[in-house]
Amino acid sequence: MNMEKTAEVYSEIAKVIAAHESFIIMSHVRPDGDAIGSQLALGFSLKAMGKTVYLVNEDGVPESLEFMKGSEVVTQPPSEPVDADVAIAVDTATKPRLGENSLVAAGKAKVWINIDHHISNPCYGDVNLIDGTKPATGQILYELIKALEMPIPEETRDAIYVAVSTDTGSFQYGSTTAETYEMGADLIRQGLDVGKINADTYDNHPYRRLELMRALLNTLDISADGQLAHWELLHQTQVDLKLQPDDSEGLIDLIRGVRGVRVAVFFEELDGGKIRVSMRSKDKGVNVCEVALQFGGGGHALAAGIRMPGPMVEAKAKVLAALGESMAGGN
Repeated sequence: MNMEKTAEVYSEIAKVIAAHESFIIMSHVRPDGDAIGSQLALGFSLKAMGKTVYLVNEDGVPESLEFMKGSEVVTQPPSEPVDADVAIAVDTATKPRLGENSLVAAGKAKVWINIDHHISNPCYGDVNLIDGTKPATGQILYELIKALEMPIPEETRDAIYVAVSTDTGSFQYGSTTAETYEMGADLIRQGLDVGKINADTYDNHPYRRLELMRALLNTLDISADGQLAHWELLHQTQVDLKLQPDDSEGLIDLIRGVRGVRVAVFFEELDGGKIRVSMRSKDKGVNVCEVALQFGGGGHALAAGIRMPGPMVEAKAKVLAALGESMAGGN
């Protein structure tokens, strides 16, 4: 998004905020750090302006993110619409990904604002702030909040950091920019305890996560040329290990980091038989978003996802074949 267009959208959002007093902020099902962090960041900034804010997520806050300041105000959506004039979707590439109950909760909203960094986002809001060049929705919100001179209470400050850190692999991915580091420095100057928040984010896992890692490694398969690595998680394994949905968060990076691997894939069997596919590429010549779009998914060029019908063996065959073609083209 060019600077002129960005300024225009900022102005539209500022007008909506000024004209309304009640907001419902939502993020995608099975939320990650960028989703919950973005909700908290914008929600507490609006609260500091005296606005009434409802923060809802279809699946609630994952156990791994409950350490975040203010996370207790993010609730699962009520069965009836809340009294909110404005609905704001953050970090959610398509409207259905908000979840049916969240959409019901936002049923009274007169205006929809869509803030996201997924390149596959179709701009489903009345006002759309979509920037696929940003590494995380949290950075988009940081720049919006600063541009509109909105308050940055400690909940917003910390949430922005977690949002961006988790979506950049702790500031390691190629999408990380100079502006990302400058944002981090600004948050630290504002009082962010970087050591503590990194420890809470990355060094506080339950033991069952190690058991999951062992189970996944037993399914690991790498192509003959060493360029495509994948593993799978069956639903029964999730039941046996009493896993939480976010226990697998970030584990795909283990196989993505293998020397010679260009693309890593995580196949997960969901309750009901659908297959969740997470793909990571570390080769700009292999656009996994284009592969995801073939199966109704989406995301980013180097990180994308799909939800597709099972069974596992058929889903794997289809996705791996499509990736093989893409990788051959990339060569």
